[in-house]
Amino acid sequence: MLFGQEHVRRYVETDGAEGHEWQGTTALILTTTGRRSGEQRSTPLIYGTAGDDYLVVASKGGADEPPAWYLNLEAHPEVDVQVRGDRFHARARTATPDEKPALWTTMVGRWPAYEDYQKRTDREIPVVVLERL
Repeated sequence: MLFGQEHVRRYVETDGAEGHEWQGTTALILTTTGRRSGEQRSTPLIYGTAGDDYLVVASKGGADEPPAWYLNLEAHPEVDVQVRGDRFHARARTATPDEKPALWTTMVGRWPAYEDYQKRTDREIPVVVLERL
C-alpha cells in the first residue's frame, strides 16, 4: 500500500498511474510551503470536486490538532496541486460555514470514515477548497 513520501514519489513519477487510485477512492498531491521552514512539502490526500474546484479534508484521522499541511496553507495559501498528470497552481481556502455542509457531504461520500474522525475530536474538521489559478 502506498503511503507518505513513497506515495508522493510514485504518484509524481507516474503522473498518478500509481497512487491516484487508493483504497477505493482517489488521491491528489498537495504541495504547501512550510510555515517555518519555507520548504516545499508534498502530501497525498483524498479529494473530491465541487464545480471546477478540488476539495480536501484536514482531518488528521480525527486528531485534536490539524495536520501540518493545513497550518502551512493557512500561512501560505498559494499551493501546487497534482491530479494524475495535471499539475497546477491553486489558492487554498477553508470552506465557509455556509459552504461546508454540502462540501462535507461530498467528501464523506468519497471517504465515509471522515464522519468517524469528526466524532473523535472537538475540533471542527475543515474542508479545504483548492481554486485553480
